[in-house]
Amino acid sequence: MPPIPGSGLAKGLAVTLRTMTRKTVTAQYPEVQPELPPRSRGVIGLFEENCTVCMLCARECPDWCIYIDSHKETVPPAAPGGRERSRNVLDRFAIDFSLCMYCGICIEVCPFDALFWSPEFEYAETDIHELTHERDKLRAWMWTVPEPPALDPGAEEPKEIAAARRTAEKQAAQRAQAAPDSTADKTDQKGGNP
Repeated sequence: MPPIPGSGLAKGLAVTLRTMTRKTVTAQYPEVQPELPPRSRGVIGLFEENCTVCMLCARECPDWCIYIDSHKETVPPAAPGGRERSRNVLDRFAIDFSLCMYCGICIEVCPFDALFWSPEFEYAETDIHELTHERDKLRAWMWTVPEPPALDPGAEEPKEIAAARRTAEKQAAQRAQAAPDSTADKTDQKGGNP
């Protein structure tokens, strides 16, 4: 049976009428903030205290959008007779978000957990040169980073934490064992035992 002429038009109009009667789902963005997933990728926050200026993030960045400047500073010896040490001090840490492709490689390769994803996404500028954000702005975004999700209660304990706990328990047992010995020595010195 051949199709009835105009049946496609009638089906299209039926879909349009059905859609017109439904409530709209458009988010009125500037007035209503969107609900983002907790670990969404917005911008990169810098926790400056953890940065050792190892330059791994800048070297691994495929877009070369991370700029780091530092200088060496001499630190006095920690103990008398020790030698002076030198350490890098961070002078500039900037990310050019006009070049960044939000791959997250810099965050993954950071061995000291100095970079984190922040859910902030409202950082548009009128001039492209203002999309290079310096460390003070990156640090301000750090405080918007959400807490990591809680571990699964049924998961096994991480190896690092288990090893640290065993070491702490071993040291506590050694101290507890050494404490009665030291009290026995004190009583011997006072003349309590012949």
